[in-house]
Amino acid sequence: MAKLSLFERRRRRVRTALRKRSGNKPRLSVHRTGQHIYAQVIDDVEGRTVAAANTLGVKASGANIDAAVKVGKDIAAAAKKAGVTTVVFDRGGYLFHGRVKALADAAREGGLEF
Repeated sequence: MAKLSLFERRRRRVRTALRKRSGNKPRLSVHRTGQHIYAQVIDDVEGRTVAAANTLGVKASGANIDAAVKVGKDIAAAAKKAGVTTVVFDRGGYLFHGRVKALADAAREGGLEF
């Protein structure tokens, strides 16, 4: 078996910890690239995406904190529209600072609890 990267090890460790404490709550998953940031609310019990938001349609660069805040507010609104108010935050293998933290704070302000 190939050796896992530090990012992949961190991602798996975070996901395992979330499974233990989630209580079957939907998961707010974050993915970021150099140009964009994506967020999904995923129901792991049913295996489907409940809500999603990203910076793909935005003309300005998605690689900044302002774009992450907008995605956080959008995902909170979409989740509330779908009837989800409580989630667990899955930061993936990303450290909780910068764009990931800005997205999480904006989602909390938008009404999501985690």
